[in-house]
Amino acid sequence: MSYRPLSCPLFRHRLVTAALLAGASLALAGCVVSPGRVVVQPPRVGFASEVVVVAPPAPVIETVGVAPYPGYVWVGGYWNWSGGRHVWVPGRWDAPPHPGWRWAPHHWEHVDGGYRLHEGHWERH
Repeated sequence: MSYRPLSCPLFRHRLVTAALLAGASLALAGCVVSPGRVVVQPPRVGFASEVVVVAPPAPVIETVGVAPYPGYVWVGGYWNWSGGRHVWVPGRWDAPPHPGWRWAPHHWEHVDGGYRLHEGHWERH
């Protein structure tokens, strides 16, 4: 009597399951993430202010809680340009470098048929 693995129902079930899992893995490997979702990344220091042709989306509504320490200032989030798309950088609490200084927020300017990001910075009040 010879052994015939395909005639065993349990073996066939496991074989079909393995084939389905392998197919699903291959299908998911080609998934593309929609560029419309909000991706959060930490702020980059000293990034170049290039002109991009895609307007930044509307700002994300952020929940501003209570300052962690007296004198801290809320530095609002902004849309950065990274990897060929706008990426949301979340706001944070920060201490001014000197008493009486205020935060000038990041902002986008419409220039040269596109948009240029101006970096936020601390300035004397």
